[in-house]
Amino acid sequence: MSFRMRLARSRPIKLLGGIAMKRWVFSGAYILFLFLLYWFYSCIFAFCLLCITTIVVLYHREDQLLYHPGSPTHSRSYVPAPSTYNLPYESIYTRSGDGTMLHMFFIPQPEDRAKIAPTLLFLHGNAGNIGHRLHNVVGLYRNIQCNILMLEYRGYGLSQGSPSEEGLYMDARAGIDYLASKPNINTNEIIVFGRSLGGAIAIDLATREENARRIWCLILENTFTSIPDMAAFVGSKFFLYLPLFIYKNKYLSNFKIRSMTVPTLFISGLADTFVPPGMMQELYKNCPSRCKKILPISGGTHNETWCQPGYYENICSFLNELRENPSIPVKSGEWQIDDI
Repeated sequence: MSFRMRLARSRPIKLLGGIAMKRWVFSGAYILFLFLLYWFYSCIFAFCLLCITTIVVLYHREDQLLYHPGSPTHSRSYVPAPSTYNLPYESIYTRSGDGTMLHMFFIPQPEDRAKIAPTLLFLHGNAGNIGHRLHNVVGLYRNIQCNILMLEYRGYGLSQGSPSEEGLYMDARAGIDYLASKPNINTNEIIVFGRSLGGAIAIDLATREENARRIWCLILENTFTSIPDMAAFVGSKFFLYLPLFIYKNKYLSNFKIRSMTVPTLFISGLADTFVPPGMMQELYKNCPSRCKKILPISGGTHNETWCQPGYYENICSFLNELRENPSIPVKSGEWQIDDI
């Protein structure tokens, strides 16, 4: 067979081999592309699934992470009574709006003063029960000379149920309803006091029109602007960029306070390391009430600001100013401890 004939026969074979090689390379590249695409989207899917699972778990466990009614030990079974501090009291049970049974202490002034004295609704902070706040309540009772209703939120102390944002708002309304219907007190001078978590509950209570008419004034102490802001403070600024629906409990006080009309005293412990004092300044600035004061207390920590000198005197000064000039708004401004 001649060389030309062998060459002519080999050309189709080489051509077919070249085509087969190109198709094999293309097929291999295509398979590799599909594998990488599958791997890429599988990673994205797995990451999204992990994020969603984490968010769902955290959402459902958020109540346990936020509220601590069982700390310290026995807080749900033993509540120290006001008689421990020689205070007269009534132990009261009332129902919240959804039927949850709530426990309260009502501590009245002596009979000759009880009907004319102001009455303070005390909304406590997180953890523990109302009995753990009695030392502070003694100071309020004796220095301000007011009746005091200590409300125990659902899931705290001897109250039934489990804590939740809407539930705690409902419980505060039950407290103000109880005082508004009480015949032997001066319902024209009802003070709502809220510390820390209680401050967020007090803001919600006072910015609802039906309640604002019943409240003489509001006292807020070491409370926060919102739960997302607190999450960013104790964790990472990343939490500020998460959508609000991720948070089961929001407590958007900084938004709600923009509609505040009730006279308000802001008490800010400058040594508070749990809630940044800047949050109290922000709430004060965003409050449009014509009657507002801010009291920065040097050395005041989150739970012991009331131990600092001048604490009760400043509260009395604010209340006296309201009482002496009921038709004139309290001049907005900032007090220092040495102003008294």
